[in-house]
Amino acid sequence: MKPFFLLTGLLLLASHGAGFSAETKPQPFEKDIAAFEASDKTNRPPKGAILFVGDSTFTLWKSIHEDLPGFTVVNRGFGGSQMSDVLNFTDRIVVPYKPRLIVIQEGGNDIHSGKTPERFLADVKAFVEKVHASLPDVPMVFFGITPNVARWDEVPTRKVTNKLVHDYLATQKNVRFIDCFDAFLGPDGKPRDELYIADRMHPSAGGYKLRAEIVRPFLGPPDRKVGPK
Repeated sequence: MKPFFLLTGLLLLASHGAGFSAETKPQPFEKDIAAFEASDKTNRPPKGAILFVGDSTFTLWKSIHEDLPGFTVVNRGFGGSQMSDVLNFTDRIVVPYKPRLIVIQEGGNDIHSGKTPERFLADVKAFVEKVHASLPDVPMVFFGITPNVARWDEVPTRKVTNKLVHDYLATQKNVRFIDCFDAFLGPDGKPRDELYIADRMHPSAGGYKLRAEIVRPFLGPPDRKVGPK
C-alpha cells in the first residue's frame, strides 16, 4: 500500500505544481502594462483626455502631441499587441483613465499571427461591450488596418477584416470606424514609400502627420490653447 500512497502523493504534488505554474505565469505584455502603471504613479495622466491604445503604430508615434496640438492625449500603445491583449488589460490601461474618447489601433498583428477576420471581430465586440459596461458614455474610434509592403500578401484578409469591423461598428452607439486604407496608397495602388520607415511597415513622420490629419475630425474640439510657434 505504501508505494500506492507514495505514487498518489507524487501525482497530486505534480498536479498542484502544474496548476501553480499556470496561475502565476505572467500574461504577455505584463511588463509593458506594469511600466505604464508605474509611470502613472509618478506622473498621473489627466482625467478626460483622449486615450490612444493599441499596437506599435501607436507605440512609435513619438510626435503625437506635436501632431495633435490642442488635444490632451494619453498614449498607451504597446508594440506587438493584438486586440485580445488590449481586451485583457482594459481594466488597467483603459478604464482607470476615464478618457473622454478612446482611439484604438489593432488588427495587423492579429491577422499576421493567423487569426481570422471573424476572430478579430469577436475580440473587437468583446472590447466594445467591456468598455460600454464601465464607461457607457465614452465614445470610441477604431482605426482600420492599413496596407504596407512588408505584409502586402495579407491585403485581401485585411480588407475583409476592415469590412467586418466597419459593418459591426455601424450598428453600435457612439462608436466609429476610420477607413484610412486608401489614404496610404499611391496612384499605382501600392503603399506610398514616403509614408513608411525603412522596415516598410511602420509609419514615417509623414505617415503620422497623415494619420493625425485623418483622425482630427473625430476628436471633437481642442481642449486647450496652443501657444504661438
